[in-house]
Amino acid sequence: MNSPDPDETAHDRRSAGFKDRTRVADACRRVLEAATPTDRTERRSLVPADGRALAEPVTASRAVPDYERSAMDGWAVRASDTFGASDRSPGVLRVADAEPRSVPETPVAPETAVRVHTGSELPDGADAVVMIEHAEHVGDELEVFDAVTGGENVAPVGEDVAEGQTLFEPGHRLRPSDLGLLKSVGVDRVTVYERPTVGVIPTGEELVQADPGPGEVVETNGLTVSRLVDRWGGEPTYRNVVTDDEHALRAAIQRDLTKDVIVTTGGSSVGARDLIPEVVDDLGEVLVHGVALKPGHPVALGVVEDTPVVMLPGYPVAAIVNAVQFLRPLVKRVGHLPDDPPPTVEAELSRKIPSEPGVRTFARVRVADGERGSGDGDASDAATSDDSPALPTATPTRASGSGILSSVALADGWVVVPEGREGFDAGETVDVERWEWSA
Repeated sequence: MNSPDPDETAHDRRSAGFKDRTRVADACRRVLEAATPTDRTERRSLVPADGRALAEPVTASRAVPDYERSAMDGWAVRASDTFGASDRSPGVLRVADAEPRSVPETPVAPETAVRVHTGSELPDGADAVVMIEHAEHVGDELEVFDAVTGGENVAPVGEDVAEGQTLFEPGHRLRPSDLGLLKSVGVDRVTVYERPTVGVIPTGEELVQADPGPGEVVETNGLTVSRLVDRWGGEPTYRNVVTDDEHALRAAIQRDLTKDVIVTTGGSSVGARDLIPEVVDDLGEVLVHGVALKPGHPVALGVVEDTPVVMLPGYPVAAIVNAVQFLRPLVKRVGHLPDDPPPTVEAELSRKIPSEPGVRTFARVRVADGERGSGDGDASDAATSDDSPALPTATPTRASGSGILSSVALADGWVVVPEGREGFDAGETVDVERWEWSA
Protein backbone atom coordinates (compact mmCIF):
# COMPACT_ATOMS: atom_id res chain seq x y z
CA MET A 1 0.00 0.00 0.00
CA ASN A 2 1.42 3.41 -0.97
CA SER A 3 2.02 6.02 1.73
CA PRO A 4 -0.16 9.15 1.40
CA ASP A 5 1.47 12.18 -0.12
CA PRO A 6 2.51 14.61 2.70
CA ASP A 7 0.97 17.60 0.92
CA GLU A 8 -2.27 15.68 0.46
CA THR A 9 -2.29 14.65 4.16
CA ALA A 10 -1.77 18.25 5.24
CA HIS A 11 -4.57 19.39 2.93
CA ASP A 12 -6.97 16.76 4.29
CA ARG A 13 -6.18 17.68 7.90
CA ARG A 14 -6.66 21.39 7.31
CA SER A 15 -9.89 20.97 5.40
CA ALA A 16 -11.28 18.60 8.04
CA GLY A 17 -10.60 21.03 10.88
CA PHE A 18 -11.27 19.56 14.32
CA LYS A 19 -14.47 17.59 13.87
CA ASP A 20 -13.09 14.84 16.12
CA ARG A 21 -11.44 16.07 19.31
CA THR A 22 -9.64 13.83 21.79
CA ARG A 23 -10.76 14.02 25.40
CA VAL A 24 -8.29 15.67 27.76
CA ALA A 25 -7.56 12.54 29.82
CA ASP A 26 -6.94 10.42 26.70
CA ALA A 27 -4.66 13.04 25.16
CA CYS A 28 -2.62 13.33 28.36
CA ARG A 29 -2.31 9.56 28.63
CA ARG A 30 -1.00 9.25 25.07
CA VAL A 31 1.73 11.85 25.44
CA LEU A 32 2.80 10.56 28.87
CA GLU A 33 3.20 7.08 27.41
CA ALA A 34 5.73 8.59 24.99
CA ALA A 35 7.80 10.08 27.84
CA THR A 36 10.68 8.31 29.58
CA PRO A 37 11.76 9.41 33.08
CA THR A 38 15.35 10.61 33.11
CA ASP A 39 18.06 8.37 34.58
CA ARG A 40 20.57 11.24 34.90
CA THR A 41 21.56 11.97 38.49
CA GLU A 42 23.89 14.36 40.31
CA ARG A 43 25.16 15.03 43.83
CA ARG A 44 23.95 18.33 45.21
CA SER A 45 24.29 20.22 48.49
CA LEU A 46 21.07 20.86 50.36
CA VAL A 47 20.04 24.31 49.12
CA PRO A 48 20.33 23.49 45.38
CA ALA A 49 18.55 20.18 46.07
CA ASP A 50 15.39 21.98 47.22
CA GLY A 51 12.45 20.80 45.10
CA ARG A 52 14.41 18.01 43.43
CA ALA A 53 13.50 14.31 43.41
CA LEU A 54 15.80 11.96 45.30
CA ALA A 55 17.49 9.27 43.23
CA GLU A 56 18.77 7.28 46.23
CA PRO A 57 17.43 6.59 49.72
CA VAL A 58 18.69 8.87 52.50
CA THR A 59 19.52 7.56 55.98
CA ALA A 60 20.42 9.43 59.15
CA SER A 61 24.15 9.71 59.82
CA ARG A 62 23.50 10.38 63.51
CA ALA A 63 20.67 10.25 66.01
CA VAL A 64 18.62 13.35 66.90
CA PRO A 65 19.12 14.11 69.66
CA ASP A 66 22.43 12.32 69.99
CA TYR A 67 22.47 12.94 73.74
CA GLU A 68 19.86 12.85 76.51
CA ARG A 69 18.42 16.32 76.94
CA SER A 70 15.99 18.13 79.16
CA ALA A 71 12.51 18.46 77.72
CA MET A 72 11.56 21.18 80.22
CA ASP A 73 12.94 24.17 82.08
CA GLY A 74 13.66 22.90 85.56
CA TRP A 75 16.07 20.91 87.68
CA ALA A 76 18.02 17.78 86.75
CA VAL A 77 17.82 15.22 89.58
CA ARG A 78 18.06 11.57 90.45
CA ALA A 79 14.43 10.43 90.37
CA SER A 80 14.88 8.25 93.45
CA ASP A 81 15.78 11.34 95.50
CA THR A 82 12.28 12.81 94.91
CA PHE A 83 10.35 9.75 96.09
CA GLY A 84 7.42 10.82 98.30
CA ALA A 85 7.76 14.54 97.56
CA SER A 86 4.44 16.44 97.61
CA ASP A 87 2.93 19.84 98.33
CA ARG A 88 2.43 18.87 101.99
CA SER A 89 5.79 17.21 102.38
CA PRO A 90 8.27 18.60 99.88
CA GLY A 91 11.55 16.85 99.27
CA VAL A 92 14.70 18.86 99.93
CA LEU A 93 17.79 18.67 97.71
CA ARG A 94 21.04 20.59 97.70
CA VAL A 95 21.52 22.94 94.74
CA ALA A 96 24.80 22.00 93.10
CA ASP A 97 24.50 24.56 90.26
CA ALA A 98 21.78 27.22 89.93
CA GLU A 99 22.94 28.50 86.53
CA PRO A 100 21.25 26.81 83.55
CA ARG A 101 23.72 25.86 80.80
CA SER A 102 23.41 24.06 77.47
CA VAL A 103 26.15 21.69 78.64
CA PRO A 104 25.98 21.54 82.46
CA GLU A 105 29.38 21.63 84.14
CA THR A 106 28.32 20.03 87.40
CA PRO A 107 27.27 16.36 87.70
CA VAL A 108 24.24 15.39 89.77
CA ALA A 109 25.39 13.65 92.94
CA PRO A 110 22.93 11.91 95.28
CA GLU A 111 20.41 14.34 96.81
CA THR A 112 21.51 17.27 94.62
CA ALA A 113 19.92 19.22 91.77
CA VAL A 114 21.34 21.12 88.81
CA ARG A 115 19.44 23.86 86.98
CA VAL A 116 18.70 23.06 83.30
CA HIS A 117 16.66 24.64 80.50
CA THR A 118 14.76 23.05 77.62
CA GLY A 119 17.27 21.41 75.31
CA SER A 120 20.11 21.27 77.84
CA GLU A 121 22.21 18.13 77.89
CA LEU A 122 21.23 16.03 80.87
CA PRO A 123 24.12 16.23 83.36
CA ASP A 124 25.97 13.10 84.43
CA GLY A 125 24.20 11.26 87.23
CA ALA A 126 20.72 12.65 86.49
CA ASP A 127 17.85 10.59 85.09
CA ALA A 128 14.88 12.99 85.38
CA VAL A 129 13.92 16.67 85.40
CA VAL A 130 11.67 18.40 87.91
CA MET A 131 9.66 21.14 86.17
CA ILE A 132 10.55 24.61 87.41
CA GLU A 133 6.97 25.27 88.55
CA HIS A 134 7.07 22.16 90.75
CA ALA A 135 10.02 23.33 92.83
CA GLU A 136 11.22 26.36 94.79
CA HIS A 137 14.83 27.49 95.10
CA VAL A 138 15.57 28.74 98.60
CA GLY A 139 19.18 29.64 99.33
CA ASP A 140 21.32 26.56 98.69
CA GLU A 141 18.33 24.23 98.80
CA LEU A 142 15.61 23.14 96.40
CA GLU A 143 12.16 22.21 97.70
CA VAL A 144 10.52 19.67 95.38
CA PHE A 145 6.70 19.50 95.45
CA ASP A 146 6.14 16.72 92.91
CA ALA A 147 7.98 13.41 92.67
CA VAL A 148 9.33 12.36 89.26
CA THR A 149 10.10 8.96 87.80
CA GLY A 150 13.17 7.90 85.85
CA GLY A 151 13.13 9.42 82.34
CA GLU A 152 10.41 11.94 83.18
CA ASN A 153 10.77 15.25 81.26
CA VAL A 154 13.84 13.83 79.48
CA ALA A 155 14.19 13.47 75.68
CA PRO A 156 16.11 10.23 75.10
CA VAL A 157 18.79 9.68 72.46
CA GLY A 158 17.11 9.22 69.06
CA GLU A 159 13.70 10.46 70.22
CA ASP A 160 13.39 12.46 66.97
CA VAL A 161 15.49 10.34 64.58
CA ALA A 162 17.42 7.12 65.21
CA GLU A 163 20.91 6.68 63.80
CA GLY A 164 20.72 4.75 60.51
CA GLN A 165 16.99 5.41 60.13
CA THR A 166 15.78 5.68 56.52
CA LEU A 167 14.28 9.13 56.12
CA PHE A 168 13.34 9.34 52.45
CA GLU A 169 13.00 6.91 49.56
CA PRO A 170 13.91 7.54 45.89
CA GLY A 171 11.37 9.73 44.14
CA HIS A 172 10.65 11.88 47.19
CA ARG A 173 10.59 15.57 46.30
CA LEU A 174 12.60 17.52 48.83
CA ARG A 175 10.85 20.32 50.70
CA PRO A 176 12.36 23.04 52.92
CA SER A 177 11.40 21.12 56.07
CA ASP A 178 13.15 18.03 54.67
CA LEU A 179 16.35 20.01 54.18
CA GLY A 180 16.28 21.06 57.83
CA LEU A 181 15.83 17.45 58.90
CA LEU A 182 18.71 16.28 56.69
CA LYS A 183 21.02 18.93 58.09
CA SER A 184 20.10 17.95 61.64
CA VAL A 185 21.18 14.34 61.06
CA GLY A 186 24.48 15.25 59.43
CA VAL A 187 23.54 14.83 55.75
CA ASP A 188 24.92 17.71 53.67
CA ARG A 189 24.75 16.26 50.14
CA VAL A 190 22.18 14.08 48.39
CA THR A 191 21.84 12.29 45.04
CA VAL A 192 18.98 13.74 43.01
CA TYR A 193 17.64 13.37 39.48
CA GLU A 194 18.70 16.09 37.11
CA ARG A 195 16.06 18.63 36.21
CA PRO A 196 14.37 17.62 32.94
CA THR A 197 15.48 19.83 30.06
CA VAL A 198 12.83 21.57 27.97
CA GLY A 199 13.35 23.43 24.71
CA VAL A 200 10.83 26.30 24.46
CA ILE A 201 10.39 27.43 20.83
CA PRO A 202 8.09 30.40 20.12
CA THR A 203 6.98 30.52 16.48
CA GLY A 204 5.33 33.11 14.24
CA GLU A 205 6.55 35.61 11.67
CA GLU A 206 4.57 38.36 13.39
CA LEU A 207 6.37 38.02 16.75
CA VAL A 208 8.89 40.53 18.09
CA GLN A 209 10.52 40.86 21.50
CA ALA A 210 9.75 44.58 21.93
CA ASP A 211 8.43 47.74 20.23
CA PRO A 212 5.86 46.14 17.91
CA GLY A 213 5.00 47.88 14.66
CA PRO A 214 1.78 47.52 12.65
CA GLY A 215 0.87 43.83 12.34
CA GLU A 216 3.49 42.76 14.91
CA VAL A 217 2.89 41.17 18.31
CA VAL A 218 5.15 41.07 21.36
CA GLU A 219 6.25 37.50 22.11
CA THR A 220 4.90 36.45 25.55
CA ASN A 221 4.05 32.76 25.29
CA GLY A 222 7.64 31.54 25.28
CA LEU A 223 8.51 33.71 28.26
CA THR A 224 5.47 32.56 30.23
CA VAL A 225 5.91 28.88 29.40
CA SER A 226 9.64 28.89 30.18
CA ARG A 227 8.97 30.38 33.62
CA LEU A 228 6.24 27.81 34.26
CA VAL A 229 8.65 25.01 33.30
CA ASP A 230 11.17 26.37 35.79
CA ARG A 231 8.51 26.50 38.51
CA TRP A 232 7.45 22.94 37.73
CA GLY A 233 10.97 21.62 38.24
CA GLY A 234 12.30 21.69 34.67
CA GLU A 235 15.32 23.38 33.08
CA PRO A 236 13.96 25.54 30.25
CA THR A 237 15.91 26.88 27.27
CA TYR A 238 13.97 29.84 25.92
CA ARG A 239 14.78 30.02 22.19
CA ASN A 240 14.58 32.94 19.78
CA VAL A 241 11.42 33.27 17.69
CA VAL A 242 11.28 30.95 14.66
CA THR A 243 9.38 32.23 11.63
CA ASP A 244 6.61 30.32 9.86
CA ASP A 245 8.88 28.48 7.48
CA GLU A 246 8.91 24.69 7.18
CA HIS A 247 12.70 24.42 6.91
CA ALA A 248 13.32 26.79 9.84
CA LEU A 249 10.79 24.95 12.01
CA ARG A 250 12.27 21.59 11.09
CA ALA A 251 15.77 22.77 12.04
CA ALA A 252 14.50 24.17 15.34
CA ILE A 253 12.86 20.87 16.30
CA GLN A 254 15.93 18.86 15.32
CA ARG A 255 18.23 21.19 17.29
CA ASP A 256 16.30 20.50 20.50
CA LEU A 257 16.07 16.72 20.18
CA THR A 258 18.83 16.66 22.81
CA LYS A 259 16.22 17.97 25.29
CA ASP A 260 13.91 15.75 27.31
CA VAL A 261 10.83 17.64 26.10
CA ILE A 262 10.16 20.17 23.33
CA VAL A 263 7.37 22.72 23.50
CA THR A 264 6.41 25.08 20.70
CA THR A 265 4.00 28.02 20.86
CA GLY A 266 1.88 29.10 17.91
CA GLY A 267 1.20 27.51 14.55
CA SER A 268 -0.65 24.46 15.93
CA SER A 269 -4.03 24.92 14.22
CA VAL A 270 -5.06 24.14 10.63
CA GLY A 271 -4.41 27.44 8.81
CA ALA A 272 -2.00 27.97 5.95
CA ARG A 273 0.77 29.12 8.34
CA ASP A 274 0.11 26.42 10.96
CA LEU A 275 3.02 24.22 9.96
CA ILE A 276 4.26 22.73 13.23
CA PRO A 277 2.00 19.62 13.28
CA GLU A 278 3.05 18.74 9.73
CA VAL A 279 6.74 19.22 10.52
CA VAL A 280 6.48 17.01 13.62
CA ASP A 281 4.47 14.39 11.73
CA ASP A 282 7.15 14.32 9.04
CA LEU A 283 9.99 13.98 11.58
CA GLY A 284 8.14 11.63 13.89
CA GLU A 285 4.48 11.17 14.79
CA VAL A 286 1.58 13.41 15.82
CA LEU A 287 -0.26 11.52 18.55
CA VAL A 288 -3.09 14.00 19.07
CA HIS A 289 -4.25 17.05 17.11
CA GLY A 290 -7.31 18.74 18.53
CA VAL A 291 -8.46 18.24 22.13
CA ALA A 292 -11.92 18.70 23.62
CA LEU A 293 -11.08 21.62 25.87
CA LYS A 294 -11.73 25.34 25.84
CA PRO A 295 -9.88 27.59 25.37
CA GLY A 296 -7.20 26.00 23.20
CA HIS A 297 -8.60 22.99 21.35
CA PRO A 298 -6.00 23.25 18.48
CA VAL A 299 -3.23 21.87 20.71
CA ALA A 300 -1.17 19.05 19.20
CA LEU A 301 0.95 16.41 20.93
CA GLY A 302 3.61 14.31 19.25
CA VAL A 303 6.91 12.52 19.54
CA VAL A 304 10.14 12.78 17.51
CA GLU A 305 12.97 10.31 18.15
CA ASP A 306 11.59 9.47 21.62
CA THR A 307 11.31 13.17 22.53
CA PRO A 308 7.75 14.31 23.40
CA VAL A 309 6.67 17.48 21.60
CA VAL A 310 3.88 19.71 22.94
CA MET A 311 2.55 22.10 20.29
CA LEU A 312 0.68 24.89 22.08
CA PRO A 313 -1.74 27.26 20.37
CA GLY A 314 -0.61 30.84 19.82
CA TYR A 315 -3.34 32.59 21.79
CA PRO A 316 -1.88 33.32 25.25
CA VAL A 317 -4.70 31.93 27.39
CA ALA A 318 -4.96 28.81 25.26
CA ALA A 319 -1.20 28.33 25.53
CA ILE A 320 -1.30 28.56 29.34
CA VAL A 321 -4.30 26.25 29.74
CA ASN A 322 -2.73 23.57 27.56
CA ALA A 323 0.70 23.97 29.17
CA VAL A 324 -0.83 23.25 32.57
CA GLN A 325 -2.80 20.27 31.26
CA PHE A 326 -0.09 18.57 29.17
CA LEU A 327 3.35 20.11 29.61
CA ARG A 328 3.28 20.14 33.40
CA PRO A 329 2.56 16.38 33.70
CA LEU A 330 5.32 15.68 31.18
CA VAL A 331 7.91 17.68 33.13
CA LYS A 332 6.85 15.94 36.33
CA ARG A 333 7.03 12.46 34.80
CA VAL A 334 10.44 12.96 33.18
CA GLY A 335 11.84 14.49 36.38
CA HIS A 336 10.43 11.79 38.73
CA LEU A 337 8.40 14.53 40.44
CA PRO A 338 4.91 14.06 41.93
CA ASP A 339 2.16 15.48 39.74
CA ASP A 340 0.09 16.78 42.62
CA PRO A 341 -3.20 18.50 41.78
CA PRO A 342 -3.27 22.27 42.21
CA PRO A 343 -4.69 23.70 45.45
CA THR A 344 -8.37 24.61 45.30
CA VAL A 345 -10.76 26.84 47.20
CA GLU A 346 -14.53 26.46 47.39
CA ALA A 347 -16.45 29.50 46.22
CA GLU A 348 -19.94 30.55 45.23
CA LEU A 349 -20.43 31.63 41.64
CA SER A 350 -21.69 35.17 41.16
CA ARG A 351 -22.63 34.57 37.53
CA LYS A 352 -23.40 31.63 35.28
CA ILE A 353 -20.56 29.86 33.46
CA PRO A 354 -21.73 28.38 30.12
CA SER A 355 -20.02 25.37 28.60
CA GLU A 356 -20.31 23.19 25.52
CA PRO A 357 -21.29 19.57 26.25
CA GLY A 358 -18.43 17.16 25.71
CA VAL A 359 -15.82 19.89 26.16
CA ARG A 360 -13.79 20.60 29.29
CA THR A 361 -13.98 24.35 29.89
CA PHE A 362 -11.57 26.46 31.94
CA ALA A 363 -13.29 29.65 33.09
CA ARG A 364 -11.06 32.30 34.65
CA VAL A 365 -12.41 33.82 37.89
CA ARG A 366 -11.61 36.41 40.52
CA VAL A 367 -12.17 35.35 44.14
CA ALA A 368 -13.41 37.71 46.86
CA ASP A 369 -13.90 36.91 50.55
CA GLY A 370 -17.46 36.02 51.50
CA GLU A 371 -19.59 37.97 53.95
CA ARG A 372 -22.09 36.74 56.51
CA GLY A 373 -25.75 36.82 55.57
CA SER A 374 -27.82 39.91 56.33
CA GLY A 375 -30.20 37.96 58.56
CA ASP A 376 -33.24 38.62 56.35
CA GLY A 377 -34.14 34.92 56.33
CA ASP A 378 -35.88 32.88 59.02
CA ALA A 379 -34.33 32.08 62.40
CA SER A 380 -32.63 28.88 61.21
CA ASP A 381 -31.05 30.71 58.29
CA ALA A 382 -29.83 33.44 60.58
CA ALA A 383 -28.31 30.91 62.95
CA THR A 384 -26.48 29.24 60.10
CA SER A 385 -25.11 32.52 58.77
CA ASP A 386 -23.97 33.55 62.23
CA ASP A 387 -22.26 30.23 62.96
CA SER A 388 -20.16 30.04 59.79
CA PRO A 389 -18.88 32.64 57.34
CA ALA A 390 -20.18 32.69 53.80
CA LEU A 391 -18.11 31.11 51.06
CA PRO A 392 -15.85 33.35 48.98
CA THR A 393 -17.42 34.64 45.78
CA ALA A 394 -16.04 33.58 42.38
CA THR A 395 -16.70 36.08 39.60
CA PRO A 396 -15.88 34.95 36.05
CA THR A 397 -13.51 37.21 34.19
CA ARG A 398 -14.02 35.20 31.01
CA ALA A 399 -15.01 31.71 29.90
CA SER A 400 -13.97 32.49 26.32
CA GLY A 401 -11.52 34.84 24.64
CA SER A 402 -8.31 32.82 24.47
CA GLY A 403 -6.33 35.83 23.30
CA ILE A 404 -7.07 37.99 26.37
CA LEU A 405 -3.93 37.48 28.47
CA SER A 406 -5.10 39.88 31.17
CA SER A 407 -8.06 37.57 31.90
CA VAL A 408 -5.55 35.07 33.29
CA ALA A 409 -3.00 37.45 34.76
CA LEU A 410 -5.71 39.30 36.72
CA ALA A 411 -7.57 36.15 37.77
CA ASP A 412 -7.11 34.14 40.98
CA GLY A 413 -7.62 30.78 39.28
CA TRP A 414 -10.06 28.98 37.07
CA VAL A 415 -13.17 26.86 37.41
CA VAL A 416 -13.05 23.61 35.46
CA VAL A 417 -16.38 22.64 33.90
CA PRO A 418 -16.21 18.89 33.17
CA GLU A 419 -17.23 17.39 29.87
CA GLY A 420 -20.52 16.09 31.28
CA ARG A 421 -21.82 19.51 32.39
CA GLU A 422 -23.44 22.29 30.38
CA GLY A 423 -21.89 24.91 32.62
CA PHE A 424 -22.55 26.02 36.19
CA ASP A 425 -25.39 28.27 37.35
CA ALA A 426 -25.01 31.40 39.44
CA GLY A 427 -25.09 30.51 43.15
CA GLU A 428 -23.54 27.06 42.69
CA THR A 429 -20.59 26.06 44.84
CA VAL A 430 -17.54 25.37 42.70
CA ASP A 431 -13.85 24.54 43.18
CA VAL A 432 -11.46 27.23 42.01
CA GLU A 433 -8.13 25.76 40.92
CA ARG A 434 -5.25 27.94 42.05
CA TRP A 435 -3.06 26.52 39.30
CA GLU A 436 -0.45 29.29 39.46
CA TRP A 437 0.08 28.71 43.19
CA SER A 438 1.21 25.12 42.65
CA ALA A 439 4.70 23.97 41.77
